[in-house]
Amino acid sequence: MKLFESDKTFAFLDIGPLSKGHALVIPKYHGAKLADIPDDQLTEILPTLKKLVNATGAVDYNILQNNGTIAHQQVHHVSDEFQSIPSRPTHDPYLVNPTAIN
Repeated sequence: MKLFESDKTFAFLDIGPLSKGHALVIPKYHGAKLADIPDDQLTEILPTLKKLVNATGAVDYNILQNNGTIAHQQVHHVSDEFQSIPSRPTHDPYLVNPTAIN
């Protein structure tokens, strides 16, 4: 579900959320890793994440950004790597296999 879109940024709900409100914010510019994206294409990422966190009402949350297979990047495009994950008491953001969370 689309949450926000601009010329540089697209935000949507994760199709396999780790918690309610788990969203992804992506730059529209293609790059496999963060270092591949020009700075001017990243200017809306954190402000958009902040708006999403405020909209969920989350008090505790994680913002994740993974680069490379060893760092658990699943799609080699920065597109799925800026994640806003509201935390809950049973949520452990440091699990190696986040799909194990029920």
